[in-house]
Amino acid sequence: MGVDIVVLVLGVVLVIAVAAYAIRVRPRRAAGVEEAGREEPARARPGPEGLGARVRALFAGGAPGDAEWAGLEELLVRADVGPATATRIVKEVRERFAPGDDPRALIAEELVAILGRDHGLELPSDRLAVILVVGVNGSGKTTTIGKLAARLAAEGRTVSLAGGDTFRAAASEQLEVWAARAGAHLVAQERGADPAAVAFDAVTSAIARGVDVLIVDTAGRLHTRTPLMDELRKVRRVLEKAGGRPDEVLLVLDATTGQNGIAQAAAFAEAVEVTGVALTKLDGTAKGGIVLAVRERLGVPVKLIGTGEGIGDLETFDPHAFAERILGG
Repeated sequence: MGVDIVVLVLGVVLVIAVAAYAIRVRPRRAAGVEEAGREEPARARPGPEGLGARVRALFAGGAPGDAEWAGLEELLVRADVGPATATRIVKEVRERFAPGDDPRALIAEELVAILGRDHGLELPSDRLAVILVVGVNGSGKTTTIGKLAARLAAEGRTVSLAGGDTFRAAASEQLEVWAARAGAHLVAQERGADPAAVAFDAVTSAIARGVDVLIVDTAGRLHTRTPLMDELRKVRRVLEKAGGRPDEVLLVLDATTGQNGIAQAAAFAEAVEVTGVALTKLDGTAKGGIVLAVRERLGVPVKLIGTGEGIGDLETFDPHAFAERILGG
């Protein structure tokens, strides 16, 4: 009897030991088998960054066919160049392309051709120069006005600002901050005042003070039943009656706005005869390809670009530099 118990106990101990060993070893073996039998996943290669790099990658296979040209058009459309403009660029590049050519360089040349020559601000020096600034709310209009005022002041010109955006909350306060930073004189009235009246007062004040340049802010939208474009036309008429005919009418356009920018530009151009575009928010990943479509359809040149939030982050537009910016690496 005693022997039977001992044997039974030893059997139980042996079973427990075997089970414990199996628990420890089986995962290791399974893991080893899995690691040995599994193919190492292919590491994702960093894709080309920038439109230019993507173009070169698209043409890396040799002589491009219909698929490559269609792919190029798609890349341009994704860069907000616009379908019509993208089609034109592809057509021109395809006709010029020869084996060994750099497609990126050809596209850059087409971009510059569309954008045209450099277009700086054209302001008189023998009388009050007036710049009327228009654009939808949120496009960076007030910031652009502040940067432009600082830039003109740095050139030795005296500057006045007219707070014509009288409907947006805190618009005058924001413009006042920029006026102080730029060393400009501000003409403003209470919220809800007639924007045309503000424009009239600003012109008469600027002439009386012997100011060199008056920059007139306008509403991006109205809280009244008066259509915005009608109000802008009125402001322009009043400026002219007061002796301050606009020398420049700048449309502030957000570089990230996409194809909506075309509709915006068309509406403003029809209402107030836009002379140029000030492109904002071109820092970060924004490329601003929409400007090509605006330039093609409306014939309005880009004159200024905003590249950051700093007071000095406003540059004169350079078509060659802009083409490089759009294409990237």
